[in-house]
Amino acid sequence: MAGAGRLLAADFAISLMWVVSNELIKIFSLGYAASQLEGDILKCALSVANLFAFAYMSKATDGGAYNPLSVLAPAISADFSNFLFTVGARIPAQVVGSVYGVKLIMSTFPWIEHKPHLKVDIATGALTEGLLVLAIVTITLGLAREDFFLKTWISSLAKLTLHILGADLTGGCMNPAPVMGWAFANKQHITKEHLIVYWLAPVEATLIAVWLCGILFGTKKDKPSAVKKATSPPQKSEKSD
Repeated sequence: MAGAGRLLAADFAISLMWVVSNELIKIFSLGYAASQLEGDILKCALSVANLFAFAYMSKATDGGAYNPLSVLAPAISADFSNFLFTVGARIPAQVVGSVYGVKLIMSTFPWIEHKPHLKVDIATGALTEGLLVLAIVTITLGLAREDFFLKTWISSLAKLTLHILGADLTGGCMNPAPVMGWAFANKQHITKEHLIVYWLAPVEATLIAVWLCGILFGTKKDKPSAVKKATSPPQKSEKSD
């Protein structure tokens, strides 16, 4: 129970810090860049560094995470108790951490207004967010066996690229928790567009990604008895006199 409590505390704290750090990056890149191009380059560099920092935090806390989809993907293939713990405790802890992160940002920088990301209709938004999540979850699961630096570097660039591709449509979020935090602050957390685009579509895309990775990257283990039977020479039966 103590280990589970520490993991929930890590999920809460990391989710809170994720929301705060992303807003600080936006403020810093807009305030200290001389032009729009310099601001975009600075924002991209800081975003990659931020992703590395949170990857190290996740490693240091033995799995603490800020994205419900990143903990849902492995939980789908785990035992039922692990799945229940993830859905019933870890994901709510991440959502609550994101809500408090938004409250902290809004109390510290009251002039910040985070409007809804969705700039298209619900069907297009759900398809866009679903495809983005499908891509990033597939990439992340495919890199699971690589060393820490390589998989963090590739996944960070992939997240940044996918975020840019989806920014003008849905915001390219690929993370329901901070979207829930801002929607809760704007009293839009139970709207149809929020639930379908930023929760239902990403969760369904995660399920599909886990299924695809099981086919593409899953290894089939040979049964020992079958291998032994196929490779061992036939033995002559001994008859007793």
